[in-house]
Amino acid sequence: MVKLKKILAAVITTTMLATMVAGCSSKDSEEKPADGGSSQEQGGEAGSQKVTLNTVSMFGGTDPNAATYQEINKEFMAANKNITIEDNSQSSDEEWKAKVATDFASGNEPDVIQFFTDATANAVVQTDKLMSIADIQKEYPDYAKDTLPAALDAVTNTDGVKRAVPTTGYWEGLFCNKDLFEQYKVEIPTDWASLVKAIETFKANGIIPFAVSLNNVPHYFVEFLMLYTAGEEGYTSIPEKAPAEWVKGLETIKTLRDMGAFPEDTDTVDEAYVIQLFNDKKAAMILDGNWRIGGVTDQENTVVTSFPGVEDQKAQKGAMVGGMSSGFYITKKAWEDEAKREAAVKFVTAHTDKAGVTKYWEAGGATGQAAVAVDPPADMTALGKSGLEYSKSATSISGPTDSRIDPEAYKSIIANVVKISTGAAKAEDVLNEALKMSAERAK
Repeated sequence: MVKLKKILAAVITTTMLATMVAGCSSKDSEEKPADGGSSQEQGGEAGSQKVTLNTVSMFGGTDPNAATYQEINKEFMAANKNITIEDNSQSSDEEWKAKVATDFASGNEPDVIQFFTDATANAVVQTDKLMSIADIQKEYPDYAKDTLPAALDAVTNTDGVKRAVPTTGYWEGLFCNKDLFEQYKVEIPTDWASLVKAIETFKANGIIPFAVSLNNVPHYFVEFLMLYTAGEEGYTSIPEKAPAEWVKGLETIKTLRDMGAFPEDTDTVDEAYVIQLFNDKKAAMILDGNWRIGGVTDQENTVVTSFPGVEDQKAQKGAMVGGMSSGFYITKKAWEDEAKREAAVKFVTAHTDKAGVTKYWEAGGATGQAAVAVDPPADMTALGKSGLEYSKSATSISGPTDSRIDPEAYKSIIANVVKISTGAAKAEDVLNEALKMSAERAK
């Protein structure tokens, strides 16, 4: 199940891009403002210098994102008659990743590339052939102006430099049956104290506070508890030994279990069972991702909110577990070519300004994490709007632990959550063993 979250997130993001084009007109794109002007209007006048822009993206092959990507490209060239796009996008398999790295190392890099921003990009970043956003903004101050600060932070390269402009990603949050909170006169929790009160009240009235299977899908609790106890910096580090904050985070699962926050059969039931508990109003809360929105039965009386927090937390309020791990880069090759510089800026803007990102976001059902402040579709449900507000309000976006340590090592943590929750295993021992395994497998 460790991989399930990643797969779901990927499906959501790719689905966004696949269907979005059908519902968006080129006229809408042409009317939206962009960096240095309009993303679709700049450079279209007669007399502009002819430019051929070499582009590469992961939106190729059978990737559903390819349709949206290519449609935006067509609209862009129609509005910018002097710019021709020669695109060489392919599916992002290991062979393609290796080819990209080789192209950069051999001086065959494109003008613009949509690529990963996490450790996968390190080989490319180390060639020093990518422009930073800060340097681009010195000449084009409106570059990436629509992109939310938290989204840019989320796609910062591992050396701490922001180079890529993202489009969409995924989020995880706390789903609440609002009508149950109203029925039992309980406030939706916003901190540890109000969370404890909610758990006690629901437990006393025969309502399961949290629908969760610690045996099957405990990942969301693992991530949020570690994030809030360790803080964003501590949570996203890769330590050699288990930090006290990580230990505290996992031990909080036992604290919650001892309070009666979980179903009595949480050790044996599966994810489908606990989701049904939530839909049947037998449970008040469930931690899940944006992909859960479509599966919630009551779209009018369900809301999504930030994780309430823990005692003496180090994370800022509104810290979110989510994922944005790719974006559009401009290479120094394009930037140093005066004929291509502005064309590259306009191209990236067409895909990453509010108009472009909205297309990608709507294609995925308007549920994921958008890199810009998007407007809700007219037919969006109350739950959908709640999810949108939640995603926009994120003060930080941190990727899950399994994006940083070896997958098998992470599995060992998840496999021991039940034991940690019952006191049969110590969180510190479990974490140390996982970190040791991760380091050894990385050699």
